[in-house]
Amino acid sequence: MLNAENDHTSAILNKIDLTTHRAPQDRRDRVALGVVKFMRIFADAFFSSRYGHRAVVLETVAAVPGMVGGMLQHLRALRQIRDDQGWIRELLDEAENERMHLMTFIKIAEPNRLERFLILIAQGVFFNLYFLLYLFAPRVAHRVVGYLEEEAVISYTQYLDKVDAGLIENVAAPQIAIDYWHLGADARLREVIIAVRADEAGHRDKNHEFADALKAG
Repeated sequence: MLNAENDHTSAILNKIDLTTHRAPQDRRDRVALGVVKFMRIFADAFFSSRYGHRAVVLETVAAVPGMVGGMLQHLRALRQIRDDQGWIRELLDEAENERMHLMTFIKIAEPNRLERFLILIAQGVFFNLYFLLYLFAPRVAHRVVGYLEEEAVISYTQYLDKVDAGLIENVAAPQIAIDYWHLGADARLREVIIAVRADEAGHRDKNHEFADALKAG
């Protein structure tokens, strides 16, 4: 029988919309969505239902956009001698949050040598591609992240369903997750997934907002 969720986790679950999808409005949005759907094919093919290992590799990639965006927004603000309107801090916080997701899932699903190699390759390729994308088309870059986070919410919901069905063991939450999300001392994997999914939903909404702002500007 599942442990009762603490108030923190229940509040997280109640305040997010798991069904949010930003319908593409123009060609750029359709390109962004197409890129994400293409990436999803490879993730599904390689990891299938190994959600813990999937999280380890994908969170390594997910921590890249915030760092790249924060760096380029920082340089742009310096060049233009203007206030950044809070974008830099938001993006760097996103990168740090995604890094904490990675540190958590490394404790839950210890990656093997092949997965560590994939992390190296995926991060190297994605960093350079995303850097160029953000440099020349920041609106598309943020839309890509928005759609990536939509897929992340779906993946973590599927992960949670497997735990609830007893197909994946509801192991004890790592101490790093308990400390970071202020979970109960007896927190389990289920509560960690809910907390991570809420973070991804927040990044989803924020990056779509950034893309909309760039479109309007």
